[in-house]
Amino acid sequence: MTYDQLLERVRYEGAYPTRQHAQPIRIVLAALGRQMTGGERVDLVHRLPVEAALTLTAQIPDTQQLTGWGFIKDLAARTGATPATIRWDTGAELAPVSALAGPDLLARVLRRLPDGYALLFGQPQLHRPQPATA
Repeated sequence: MTYDQLLERVRYEGAYPTRQHAQPIRIVLAALGRQMTGGERVDLVHRLPVEAALTLTAQIPDTQQLTGWGFIKDLAARTGATPATIRWDTGAELAPVSALAGPDLLARVLRRLPDGYALLFGQPQLHRPQPATA
């Protein structure tokens, strides 16, 4: 997939009137790059168009990962947009990324990220059972 095709897919997923509205994918990919480490990051980079891969890898991973909600709040604070708008944009922008990743890599990525990211990638958020407290 080329970067232009990725933008067109984001435009479609977000129901944006023009491709210009899909441009925030750079902000979302940069934020994702601050959250990802390890082999999953490398494998995802190899599946993205070059421009998207460069945006993701230009970021130094944060020492403390954010939950999915923390990710949304951080992006809202950085951009000045509302959390609702950021949540919509993030879902529209990460849906094509999840398709490029494929189910196996996406599952690995989601296992490495804190709770709340599955929904951002358009996947169901499954919770691990918690042991009962006595």
